[in-house]
Amino acid sequence: MDVDVARARFGEARRVVLATNRLDGSVDLVPVTFALVDDTIFTLVDHKPKTTSHLQRLSNVRRDPNVTLLADRYHDADWSRLWWVRAKGIARIVDDGPERDGIAGVVASRYHQYHDNAPAGPAIVIAVREWKGWSAN
Repeated sequence: MDVDVARARFGEARRVVLATNRLDGSVDLVPVTFALVDDTIFTLVDHKPKTTSHLQRLSNVRRDPNVTLLADRYHDADWSRLWWVRAKGIARIVDDGPERDGIAGVVASRYHQYHDNAPAGPAIVIAVREWKGWSAN
């Protein structure tokens, strides 16, 4: 799949799965809301209930900034519509301040659920270094 097509399909996805690396070498996966601007992906910790405020994804990124995100489309009745896109990049955490607030605005603009309750937690900013994708057509 062409890089421009991969980036466009990724950007149209409503949610993606973020993979971070745990201390023991295993991978931690979590679905996230996001926004894509050029080759930068933004995601934030939002208000949905969490079991702790010390999230594994944040600890993992602080220790190892190499992350992967996956967007895909599955269609059970028509496999000719299948595709996936993987974005590999380097992440950093933005805990607060004007940059985090700007990121929250960009992400909130994609999801009506955030219009009255924008994400208030830390942001993860991913500089994409590699786009890969596959499509059945």
